[in-house]
Amino acid sequence: MRISTMGRHIREGFKNLSRNSWMTSASVGAVAVSLFILGVFMLLTMNVNYMAERLEEQVEIRVFINENATEYEVEAVDARLRSMVEVKEITFITKEEGLEILRQDLGEDASVLDGLEEDNPLRDAFYVKSFDPRQIGELAAKISNVPNVAEVKYGRDTVEALFDVTSIIRNVGLVFSLGLAFTSLFLIANTIRLTIYARRREIEIMKLCGATNWFIRWPFFLEGMIMGLIGSIIPIIILSLGYLHILDRYSSPIFFLELMPFFPFMINLAIALVSTGVLIGIVGSLMSVRRFLKV
Repeated sequence: MRISTMGRHIREGFKNLSRNSWMTSASVGAVAVSLFILGVFMLLTMNVNYMAERLEEQVEIRVFINENATEYEVEAVDARLRSMVEVKEITFITKEEGLEILRQDLGEDASVLDGLEEDNPLRDAFYVKSFDPRQIGELAAKISNVPNVAEVKYGRDTVEALFDVTSIIRNVGLVFSLGLAFTSLFLIANTIRLTIYARRREIEIMKLCGATNWFIRWPFFLEGMIMGLIGSIIPIIILSLGYLHILDRYSSPIFFLELMPFFPFMINLAIALVSTGVLIGIVGSLMSVRRFLKV
């Protein structure tokens, strides 16, 4: 296609948008409302998923060492743990350090621990995190067979319940997002189809005058793309301002649940909404024009 022809299509596209301003506004409005609803749901789903990942990252195994283990034997346990490919991170806490941490956690009630320094009931322990928190049960069973490991704890029931809840949240969020995306596609495509239906005579006349199908399609192609682009920018602005306000208002984690940072989350959401809006605008326009090209 020559540059002059493409320039003509672009000019025609903008002229048509201006000439049919009411229908253009209706289409852009439909795109904006649909993408806003989709954007809100994506925002919620992605944040819930983010919170679930943060919770899963906190899952760890406490590996208690035999009280009579020598320093050499403790080092051997450390080496054995580090040799396991599933292990992501290891922290060693002596029983003295454990008592101090417990004292800090108790705060004003730490006085109940007074006198335990001489007869500390705690044990030296390794705190182990796995690359895949969902495999922590298998890793715990493997660690329990290491010599000089007295006990392994990871809150089995609590962890399994946590994984069940996070799986349900992810699956429900995915199903609702897909359903909402298809609903938005259907609504937007039908609105654009009404816009083109109002101009069916124009298409028929161009066809009878000998214009090729692609000569007729190009302006509608560009119109659909522009309407999708404008319709996606509006919800992006609203969602960005709203999310920024929420982050400012709740700057600290809520019940240990932390919201996703503004960057790069909002950039990714904006790219997703712009891509969806432009794609739906183009597909909706081409599908609608196709019907009226059969003259």
